[in-house]
Amino acid sequence: MKQTFYIDGITCMSCVAHLKAFYSEKEGVVEVEIEKESGRVTLLTDQKLSDATLEEGLAEKYNLKNSTAISKSISSSKWKQLYPLYLIGAYLFAFSGYRWATSGLQDAMLDFMGGFFLIFSFFKFLDLKGFAPSFSMYDPIAKKVSLYGKVYPFLELILGALFIIRFEVQTLLYVTLVILGSTTFGVVRSLLDKRQIQCACLGTALKLPMTEATFIENAVMLAMTLYMLL
Repeated sequence: MKQTFYIDGITCMSCVAHLKAFYSEKEGVVEVEIEKESGRVTLLTDQKLSDATLEEGLAEKYNLKNSTAISKSISSSKWKQLYPLYLIGAYLFAFSGYRWATSGLQDAMLDFMGGFFLIFSFFKFLDLKGFAPSFSMYDPIAKKVSLYGKVYPFLELILGALFIIRFEVQTLLYVTLVILGSTTFGVVRSLLDKRQIQCACLGTALKLPMTEATFIENAVMLAMTLYMLL
């Protein structure tokens, strides 16, 4: 049978190798798989091991989290955790709705997108150092190019300002399509894999879980982008 749980404190491949060896020695364990980025551990066992057995002998730097407990915790506090995201969305829709009524749909969309990038970049700047590694856990480009995660908040800031002043809108739309397309692809993969990771959309200062809300916010932006391009 398969047994999945999560461990905090995995920082390198040496940690992965150590934990693989540690769990391979547990009675009944046939195979061990460990994902460094998320801390997910999957055991193929003859029978289910108790939490006490999984923690017995585990080094102090590691903290075991049962996957069921994590899911329940995230579910029960999801609305509270995502409140800042919903609030930002409400403000953006209210502002762009006013622009729609006074100037038209395209101006409303451009203001929404500009405000989106400006607000989201602001929260990323609250913890620039912590953003890049968190972002690289799911964004395909950031995984391969470490510099991308470091400059991404600046890229959002510039995009937001240029959308607001309507500078080279066509080019901005294509750039938006690429960067949000990449991020959305990574979000979808994380959700399908049921990875319990932190969403970096509002940086790391706010501890937001990766949920369907992350996909929806990106999907709205991509839909607006494609609408204006087509």
